[in-house]
Amino acid sequence: MTNQASSAHARVEHGDELQPGTRPQLAELIALRRTAMQGRQARRGHYAVSGRAASTMRGRGMEYAESREYVAGDDARHIDWKLTARTDATHTKTFQTERERVTLLVADTAPALYFGTRVRFKSVQAARAGAVATWSALRDGDRLAALRGSRQQSLVPPAGGTRGALRVLDALTRWYAEPQADDAGLQFALERAARVLHPGARAVVLADPASASAVPAAVWSALSMHVEVQLLLLVDPLEISPPQCVLPVATSAGRMRFDLSSEAVRSAWHDALIGPVETLLRQLPGRRIRVSTLCSNDASDAWLGTAGLRRSA
Repeated sequence: MTNQASSAHARVEHGDELQPGTRPQLAELIALRRTAMQGRQARRGHYAVSGRAASTMRGRGMEYAESREYVAGDDARHIDWKLTARTDATHTKTFQTERERVTLLVADTAPALYFGTRVRFKSVQAARAGAVATWSALRDGDRLAALRGSRQQSLVPPAGGTRGALRVLDALTRWYAEPQADDAGLQFALERAARVLHPGARAVVLADPASASAVPAAVWSALSMHVEVQLLLLVDPLEISPPQCVLPVATSAGRMRFDLSSEAVRSAWHDALIGPVETLLRQLPGRRIRVSTLCSNDASDAWLGTAGLRRSA
């Protein structure tokens, strides 16, 4: 039913133009800046240890600065093995101090997202919500990065300012334009995020509920141990509030009919589509993960500061 990537290729009968709401447009993601920037800018402290406002000092960063000779107490994981081999003296890498928090957008690109019954596809809503998160993080002075579950595509590296935001928005536009043939799954993306993020960073995860519920609890815990995690679940009104009628659905395997007036069918529907959302909302907050839901016909910033299952009429 909902997992049909072929829906993403629906065409207007009189031409090749995609129907509105089936693919994100970079211009619309940029336009969401005004919506996200309405909040008050976060205050920044001036000292690394004490003060009423958060310090801009975020600890060791990801950017390489230089190599120097190893001294007792240095982290052995940062040994520069190439320079050590050339000089016959142990050297260690040093990194630039991170003065801005890194906000990383983790994009689930499962086929189930390229579907929608009202206003827009869930994939388009994911891109729009990611844009809101990007502009909000920029307002707070964060550096911005993005990745998805791909073994071929690299991380969009952290960068500050409008330039960093536009790089992330460009990636979201491309990733959510159509199903990604090299999608390796949300778990792969989260494990990768846990490796590249340092303590104090923030991860905003855009995901289909089925993808998020398939991720082992240990993976979520490993990510949230030192990183602030916000999980945003993309849902469609039809998935959350199915009508009590016979529903015809076109799939890649042919046409199907769901008799949603049947108690057995509604129970199976609940287990497949609503149950995973309810389970994630119940379990993940205990692992220090904020979970919100966003329907495809909601305002794209409706999730900010909220949590819980949102039902649409």
